[in-house]
Amino acid sequence: VQTRFPPEPNGYLHIGHAKAICLDFGIARKYGGTCNLRFDDTNPIKEDVEYVDSIQEDIQWLGFRWENIYYASDYFDQLFEFALWLIDHGHAYIDEQTAEAIAEQKGSPTQPGRESPFRNRPTAESRDLFLRMNSGEFDEGAMTLRAKIDMASPNMHFRDPIIYRIIKTPHHRTGRTWNVYPMYDFAHGQSDYFEGVTHSLCTLEFEVHRPLYDYFIDRLIESPFKTEDNYRTRQTEFNRLNLTYTVMSKRKLLQLVKEHRVNGWDDPRMPTLCGMRRRGYSPESIRNFIDSIGYTKFDALNDVALLEASVREDLNRKATRVSAVLDPVKLVITNYPDGQTEEMEAVNNPENEADGTHTITFSKNLWIERADFMEEAPRKFFRMTPGKEVRLKNAYIVKCTGCTKDAEGNITEIRAEYDADSKSGMPGADRKVKGTLHWVSADHCLKAEVREYDRLFSIENPSADERDFRELLNPESLTVRENCYVERYLAEKKPGDYLQFQRTGYFMLDPDTTEGHLVFNKTVGLKDTWAKKAKA
Repeated sequence: VQTRFPPEPNGYLHIGHAKAICLDFGIARKYGGTCNLRFDDTNPIKEDVEYVDSIQEDIQWLGFRWENIYYASDYFDQLFEFALWLIDHGHAYIDEQTAEAIAEQKGSPTQPGRESPFRNRPTAESRDLFLRMNSGEFDEGAMTLRAKIDMASPNMHFRDPIIYRIIKTPHHRTGRTWNVYPMYDFAHGQSDYFEGVTHSLCTLEFEVHRPLYDYFIDRLIESPFKTEDNYRTRQTEFNRLNLTYTVMSKRKLLQLVKEHRVNGWDDPRMPTLCGMRRRGYSPESIRNFIDSIGYTKFDALNDVALLEASVREDLNRKATRVSAVLDPVKLVITNYPDGQTEEMEAVNNPENEADGTHTITFSKNLWIERADFMEEAPRKFFRMTPGKEVRLKNAYIVKCTGCTKDAEGNITEIRAEYDADSKSGMPGADRKVKGTLHWVSADHCLKAEVREYDRLFSIENPSADERDFRELLNPESLTVRENCYVERYLAEKKPGDYLQFQRTGYFMLDPDTTEGHLVFNKTVGLKDTWAKKAKA
């Protein structure tokens, strides 16, 4: 078994590509075969080395390794010679019509096309023109090389498709060596054949291209370029990965980047693999999600909540639990000795004892979440309210004694008293209270910026909407909190370390972090709150 993953280096990989990667590399791994990485670099106008590098990085991050790296440009000489052979044997001709004229003559699925006035030009003339096209003698758009197949075929792709066009933009690998470049339908199957690919796995939109794929390979096998030991490559299609509240078009994603509607290809709201990596998704969670939805012959729209559930499930097993207060209000333990501190032991991950523990400093002055206090609370409010007890996680049970407000009625400080005999882990300190709150010491914490993300688009299926997709962007897809506090232990962390802010969600340190300025991205909440919000 030999497969290949053949991306065009004209953008960054997204979650849809991850499905193809998992299949291409997974099939080869399962059957003890090989999978090659091949860049489909046949259009220098859109391609760049930046994308070549990022694609390699993303595949490795996802957990796969290729056997070899190839490029379609490796076969430009062979493809050019094969095109000349097609011309010489009456299978191709040079057309001087515009792209619009050619498209108009192709007819419709119910009406046959009309032959080009250049269809029967002499073979020697087409050969000469093709060589002159490549020498740079003609302008872009002046001529194309078309396969001569069947203008009445019910398959529109058989109606004399263009197989070469003039492009004078320098190529990122071959420079100005070539002035003509093969079309995808012409280069793809031949590249598979040259490499010995046994299973060409493509998404469903290429199903109607498969007869043309087979046609060109059949011609290749008739030509002197046939190799005796190469397998007759077969194409098989599978459904694309589509997600709710997401677009997968590289063209549209590129627009978002160029128009600065997002902060680059790796913006954590983007469906790109580098964006998901920066946001804090794990490669295992993406692979598990793709395994769970499977491969079929039917297009479907998958709920992004399923992907987020997979992320939660995986991060629950590996994320380090830490304390962080995102909307702080001061809590003063009035009967705790001034100047005294204690180091409380915090379990790093209750799902994995081997992850050990770390310490968090407790003191008289703490920060807690503003939403964890209500002066007049309903009966089922089990957090902090005057006269009621709660446990401060890993520390003591405290009873709220009151609060202080400013002139506008905003809570500026909460007061409580602690029970010195209720420290977590002490003998007899296990009396039950209904609420447990997280906290950080006001004098022993670090200030941080926290970026919280929502759906990038405001409607479920933006790709199916007739409006300009940019009108469908969610204006609340990014919320930045600049006055958050986290425990000092987080100064040791780096991008790539999976974290759970207790009672809040999963987070990861962002590369924007600088000395003295921590920046965290919210990966996903502890629970799916979107469905409830969307229903409301």
